[in-house]
Amino acid sequence: MRVFSGILYWFMGKKVAILGSTGSIGRNALQVIDALRPDYEVVALSAHNNADLLAAQVRRFNPRYAAITDDAKYAQFKDALSGFDGQLLSGAEALVELASLDEADIVVCAVVGAAGLPAALAAAQAGKTLAIANKEPLVIAGELLMEAARQSGAVLLPIDSEHSAVFQAMQAGRPEEVARIILTASGGPFRKTPTEQMNNATIQQALAHPTWTMGPKITIDSGTMMNKALEVIEAVRLFGMPAEKIDVLIHPESVVHSMVEFIDGSVIAQLGTPDMKVPIQYALTWPKRMKGIAKGLRLHQLGQLNFEPPDLERFKALAMGFEVARMSGSAPVVFNAANEAAVAAFLDGRIRFGQIIELIDRCLQAHAVQAHLTLGELLSIDAWARRHVADALVRQTAAG
Repeated sequence: MRVFSGILYWFMGKKVAILGSTGSIGRNALQVIDALRPDYEVVALSAHNNADLLAAQVRRFNPRYAAITDDAKYAQFKDALSGFDGQLLSGAEALVELASLDEADIVVCAVVGAAGLPAALAAAQAGKTLAIANKEPLVIAGELLMEAARQSGAVLLPIDSEHSAVFQAMQAGRPEEVARIILTASGGPFRKTPTEQMNNATIQQALAHPTWTMGPKITIDSGTMMNKALEVIEAVRLFGMPAEKIDVLIHPESVVHSMVEFIDGSVIAQLGTPDMKVPIQYALTWPKRMKGIAKGLRLHQLGQLNFEPPDLERFKALAMGFEVARMSGSAPVVFNAANEAAVAAFLDGRIRFGQIIELIDRCLQAHAVQAHLTLGELLSIDAWARRHVADALVRQTAAG
């Protein structure tokens, strides 16, 4: 909460850059901005390789800048926007340029994986309002990011529904009055699935989330509960709380997005429909609230809300996440990178669902944790972890 307190912030006529505009978060953010116009204007959009959708978004919102980070798609992207009078960019370095634009007041970082990290850091260093949707910037380089925000006066606001809920609940007290943070989890598609059946789940089964509509990587993370493990690490960074003050509860209805318990025994929860447009809009309009386009919550239609503790024996990723949060340093970098590589292997049909956690655990065991690292050193460790998983897969294939 150190970054948020004491800041007078007013959001009229704000200009927004969206990094990762063709993904689920980016598309929802554009719907929100469309409803908030003319008070909000899109000044920059980026995507990795979905040239057709990005071109359609550019034609719809007419930003001054647009970038596609996959150089191989640039010609197709440029041809689709013949006559566009803005500036077209390509390559991974374009994200940093968009994040640092003088014209941008708010930078929405929705790039999946570590690819968006340099841009998130650049936005923080430039003193922007950084609305963070992806976990990786805080998980991989949370110390660097928070320090950059402190020095520049940047405002960091979470879009992730759980951390947005915590941020909103924390408005009810001071940071020193917080007893604990309670992150809620849907339990994913395997909440009631026997362990052996879960470990051998198909890709289609793992992608069948019961509540949320998300991208494939994040949906798989929900199945392993790696998403919640990363959120624990993220909460430690973002709110300055030790891992011992963070709990997780399974809440299958996904209506209570998270809670904060204060030292007087009060528990403040943020409730809402499971729609990412709600936390996206709050990050864009904070500290104001404006009429939104998400469907309102009708508690009488729900009947009841359920909560249960997570089974840390079944969901080993979550138990690992708490331990990694305590270890800090380079451990979260390895944890995140190994997961990305393992999830990609699962989605490619190269490993079983249960092997995702096995690969992550082996990678962590092979790493000697380091502290006080530069961005370059963090990215080198990230690359090492990915290679370690790739090498393990090669050995597995060779062994038959």
